[in-house]
Amino acid sequence: MPALTPTERRGDAKRLAALREVVRGTAADRPGVYRMLSEEGEVVYVGKSTKVRTRLLSYFRAAYPKEKGARIVREAASIEWSYVPSEFAALLEELRQIKRLRPRFNVAMKRDARHYAFVRMAGGVAPRLTVVRGSGAGERGGVYYGPFVGAERLRDALRELGDALGLRDCTLDARMRFADQAELLPVPPRTPGCIRHEIGTCLGPCVAAVRADVYDDRVRQARAFLEGRDDEPMERLRAGMQEASDALAFERAAVLRDKLQRLESLREQFARLRFAVESLSFAYIVPGHGGEDRFYLIRRGVVRGEFPAPKSPDEWGVLREACARTFDSGTSGGVATVPSHEVDELLLVTSWFSTRPEELQATVPAEAVGRP
Repeated sequence: MPALTPTERRGDAKRLAALREVVRGTAADRPGVYRMLSEEGEVVYVGKSTKVRTRLLSYFRAAYPKEKGARIVREAASIEWSYVPSEFAALLEELRQIKRLRPRFNVAMKRDARHYAFVRMAGGVAPRLTVVRGSGAGERGGVYYGPFVGAERLRDALRELGDALGLRDCTLDARMRFADQAELLPVPPRTPGCIRHEIGTCLGPCVAAVRADVYDDRVRQARAFLEGRDDEPMERLRAGMQEASDALAFERAAVLRDKLQRLESLREQFARLRFAVESLSFAYIVPGHGGEDRFYLIRRGVVRGEFPAPKSPDEWGVLREACARTFDSGTSGGVATVPSHEVDELLLVTSWFSTRPEELQATVPAEAVGRP
């Protein structure tokens, strides 16, 4: 950042003093979300606080110009804020505004993304499995399984799954050619370009070594395994381990045993995930500022509805109907799948209850909402 001239510094100080007076005179210490806007009206930063006034005033006390707060407020020509009933509401609103507006200073949009990893099943031709953090800034779409702690261990286990089923791990821009795919030009003789195919751990969809339907069936098996519906990948390893043992190839059997153990560990992680995600389905009652209590309908770790605390029989009826729609609609896909647009909110809700387990006492099963 270039140094300011004396005239620019005086103008900057005057602008900051004016902003500070606006905050000091009009902001209140209650939960809310705030936005820093540039002269052109661009939202450059979104934040939240349980005490909006105190948080905003702290920006003006930053050690100018090195601290992040000082850099942010220097870009702001104006500050907007809106109040919400609680800290939980502020977290949700901050996340949603960041996802919608994508402010440039919110480079760490997902606070918990560095702690969690997901398995992503990409779409398109010859889908592949990858480990991503958060919802994957560079890879949109697909189906996500997670979240999990320990990206490296997850990569090791996923590598075993890919090897067991022969799924590719090459880059997205690699051209796929299936054995039953018609070619306009003759396919050149295959050369040893993929070591995994050469040693038998990849079906070779890039060198026309497998039919499309065979590869798609292996993808189906991978999804069934990740969703807890099929143990075929582990059965393959068990059969190979037994075959090696019968042939007295004990070193080979030991390698396959280690691979099997990593897959079993992955399967256990997914079982714990399914239990955790499915257990995060309930009505959550949150006391709000000034009596603005809220009912949140949370299904599979994502907020599906928000309602003011009912005060009349009609309002209770509306809430019960919303519960029926939300919790009786079933689930799409396997219980371990996470649509990409829900990943960030799932992380937020998971983190909220894992760091505040006492908040689970404020939840009630959906079927109990409205009962005396």
